[in-house]
Amino acid sequence: MLYFKFKSHVEALLFASGNPIAAKKIAQIIELPEEHVELLIGQLILEMADDNRGLTIVKVAAGYQLCTKPDLSDVVKKMAQVQDTKLSLAAMETLSIIAFKQPITKHEIESIRGVKVDKVIATLVERQMIKETGRKEAIGRPIIYGTTDEFLKSFGLNDLRDLPSLAELLS
Repeated sequence: MLYFKFKSHVEALLFASGNPIAAKKIAQIIELPEEHVELLIGQLILEMADDNRGLTIVKVAAGYQLCTKPDLSDVVKKMAQVQDTKLSLAAMETLSIIAFKQPITKHEIESIRGVKVDKVIATLVERQMIKETGRKEAIGRPIIYGTTDEFLKSFGLNDLRDLPSLAELLS
């Protein structure tokens, strides 16, 4: 049995969260089976697909998030006067290495890039694209880095398996 009266509850939770929220968490809050929550989210996605709607629901970072439709970004930017802050080429290269090779140490990144990456790593940590995920069992116990949920959100990925393969990148 579907509980369509709970559709508004799901929508409200997605709105209030502001961040991706797992269907399992929504199910716990509104006390419905997770598979029913998934069906309600699917119904909301279909309803929001209408051209006259400004919002959509996307699956990202192992959860769902209520977002502005991409084709309306110019309008939203005007209202919010948001400035895009782009990552430098060095930051993008370093982030790519971390995404594909994680968990990885700073020394391993420097070996691949051939240059020091202290400032780049500091920037990526500050922007919450990467985080310290532990320490390597090696001499000096160097910090190992990995990507964050913010990285997944920024690149529209549900999880790291959504990254393209090396073959796809080279074609």
